[in-house]
Amino acid sequence: MNKALRYALAVVLAGLGLLLGAQQAMAAADGPIKLEVAGDGGRNVNVLATWKKDGSPVTEVLTATLFAESPDGSRTFGPVPLMSAPEGQNLYNPSELLPDGEWKVTVKATKPSKAQASTKVTSGEVANVPTTEPLTTAKMAERAVAAEESASELPLLQIGIIGGAVIAAVVVFFVLVRSRRAPVR
Repeated sequence: MNKALRYALAVVLAGLGLLLGAQQAMAAADGPIKLEVAGDGGRNVNVLATWKKDGSPVTEVLTATLFAESPDGSRTFGPVPLMSAPEGQNLYNPSELLPDGEWKVTVKATKPSKAQASTKVTSGEVANVPTTEPLTTAKMAERAVAAEESASELPLLQIGIIGGAVIAAVVVFFVLVRSRRAPVR
């Protein structure tokens, strides 16, 4: 085989590798999302959006609303849209602050995928009680182990595609080398 054909084959194989990598990146961005809702200790609510599959931040635009209801059902707040918070790319806050009081806050997302989460929040100028339990050393270790396990898993389809591409490249290489060495008649 001539030199131009080998270069063309190398470009095709490199393109295949890039295509597989891009496909994997897009696959990670698809699927269900997870919302974590918590009060900030004042009158605001923080919503963290991550992908359920791997826990990575949702970097796409999130379309979501917040609705709050008092425990006895006598007062309601919202729905108000969520806006991106300046503190992080996957952190969102409601466009209006919660009125003072106890609230059951529900956040519903519609884009990039549907999700819903609820929590109880105490809203006021001074935080009385933390709305989440403290993060202990055991819980941090548990989260680290879970993150390690999810990061080490490769989908079987991806392994199969990459393996098939490598085998095809090796076969093409040997065919090209053998055809160069074949005697001319």
